[in-house]
Amino acid sequence: MPERVTLFEVGPRDGLQNEARAIATRDKIRFVDLLSATGLRKIEAASFVSPRWVPQMADGAQVLAGIRRAPSVSYAALTPNLRGLEGAVAAGADEVAVFASASEGFSRANINCTIDESLARYREVAEAASAAGLPVRGYVSCITQCPYDGTVEPQAVRRVAAELLRLGCYEVSLGDTLGRAAPGEIDRLLRCLLAELPAARLAGHFHDTSGQALRNVEVALEAGLRTFDASVGGLGGCPYAPGASGNVASESLAARLAELGLETGIDPARLAEAGAFARTLRSGA
Repeated sequence: MPERVTLFEVGPRDGLQNEARAIATRDKIRFVDLLSATGLRKIEAASFVSPRWVPQMADGAQVLAGIRRAPSVSYAALTPNLRGLEGAVAAGADEVAVFASASEGFSRANINCTIDESLARYREVAEAASAAGLPVRGYVSCITQCPYDGTVEPQAVRRVAAELLRLGCYEVSLGDTLGRAAPGEIDRLLRCLLAELPAARLAGHFHDTSGQALRNVEVALEAGLRTFDASVGGLGGCPYAPGASGNVASESLAARLAELGLETGIDPARLAEAGAFARTLRSGA
């Protein structure tokens, strides 16, 4: 049997959050429904952040209420605080995610607090999520470079990732937020992290600004990681990382993994259909 790799589809949240054009709730629901039919097992469908900061995600509860839920899919929601968690629980999210940064500059710009302050907040979120029976996933942004602080050392990433695991995250996704990491940088980072942390509890999240995302995935595969975030159509970007392009495209990643003889359980034709619809959302067609 071929070895299995999990694609964590982030298009409906991380992909759409940076779109300037208001996207109708019905289109977001259709987008998630198309993704649910592809064979994906993990879809980040909504975000419960303040609409003041991310207005594109203000309808998360309506999206989760309107989708046709596939029994094999876990629908995730981003929750930056206890209020966001309460919204996700009420909306029926299957799991939630918290997001920290490995750099102080990005932490302050993105969530208006220090790294340590964010981790203290997420400890409360993780405890409340556990009480509600919801798994918690963690994100670490700026794993090699920060738009405000410059180079980020691997030890800084390891500290934040280890703390997220300690507070209860079942998995930590490592985000190349700027999308400019070279494969050698990812190799150096993972050697540092895997000296203390298990590969089975780490995931890769690579933006493709420099066209290195697929190669960085291969480096991470060689290191033992088996879960990767991706977005159909390459949707994405970050409002606090100017110049960063979208996530690695789910279609390209699924195809490359198939070439490598790895199993994803994804139907390429249905994924292409979802990707085509995603491109209409980006273009406003």
